[in-house]
Amino acid sequence: MIRRRDIAGIFGAATAAYGQESEWAGRIQQTMEETNVPGLSIAVVRNGKVEWRRGFGVKDRQSGAPVQDGTMFEAASMSKPVFAYRVMKLCETGKMNLDTPLTRYTAGRFLKDDPRLDLITARHVLSHTSGFQNHRSGEAPLKIGFAPGERWQYSGEGFAYLQSVVSELTGHVNPNQCGKYGDDLEVCATDFAGSMKKTVLGPFGMDSSGYLWSDAFAKRMARPHDRQGVPFANKKSTAPDVARYGSMGGLLTTASDYAKFLLGVISPPPADAFRINAASHREWLRPQIKVSEGDGYSIWWALGWRIARLAKGDLVSHGGDNAGFHSIAEFSLKDRSGFVLLTNSDGGTELIKRLAPAISQSLHN
Repeated sequence: MIRRRDIAGIFGAATAAYGQESEWAGRIQQTMEETNVPGLSIAVVRNGKVEWRRGFGVKDRQSGAPVQDGTMFEAASMSKPVFAYRVMKLCETGKMNLDTPLTRYTAGRFLKDDPRLDLITARHVLSHTSGFQNHRSGEAPLKIGFAPGERWQYSGEGFAYLQSVVSELTGHVNPNQCGKYGDDLEVCATDFAGSMKKTVLGPFGMDSSGYLWSDAFAKRMARPHDRQGVPFANKKSTAPDVARYGSMGGLLTTASDYAKFLLGVISPPPADAFRINAASHREWLRPQIKVSEGDGYSIWWALGWRIARLAKGDLVSHGGDNAGFHSIAEFSLKDRSGFVLLTNSDGGTELIKRLAPAISQSLHN
């Protein structure tokens, strides 16, 4: 049940604009019903601290178990900014350089017979200007579609490439534990999950997050549902799966944990062995390439983040879309406020489309 005081905590000004808190409660419940979203988790940050967090509905329609604050979801592409943070620290410490071609760091070639691979840098990958498509498959083999840096094209494959380079530079590969993926791609296990836990998740206090499926995670994971609200099986990520998809979409997390990550971006702590310094932070969030222009706003891409440039200030965000899981995180550095919204249904795309702008407006007015 949605409590009136919770709605007031989230929507503040928006609630007042609608007249009564009950109208917001009814809107959320109605939207979940209309979009066949069984479960939803929200965390709201205001003035640099978590002001409100709550789970709604059920994590599994079959069992009826409720969504709680500790319920885990697939973050999908919201994994990308978390990995980007790790890359920024590696560049800051001299392990890599944002503008050095990635082929200089690895003996193998991610794509054969295309000399443009020797031009792709970490900056290209993080700003989605590498030229790679989003996902390769048997029907769509990996290719570089344009000169790196020439234009913007969203690419999960670019992140997979950069992850493989980072793993070779700083981690270990287990050639005895491998898996086969689309486009006849073989990927072997790495220590990516452990490395991310040590360098990012742990320092940010994200103790309810990870990449590898475990019995402990299984007890807390929401179950994915299709557009009709019918549940289907969770993916149970193996080490090769994490080596293949970890950076582009493999993070398992809670709304509260991801809010901790946002807090570390909004109010960055002093630099240390794992935290980036002020210069890296500025570069990480600096708009790199314009994607589109609308009436009174423009969309840019930074290094792992989407930037909406408006007259009232920049809104930084990233969405996530895996089968049965859809999510969004957004924040404003100016307001030191933001929110995380996670859902466990393919109806979540429509729910986010309807609710996220209103939440954003209530926080950044």
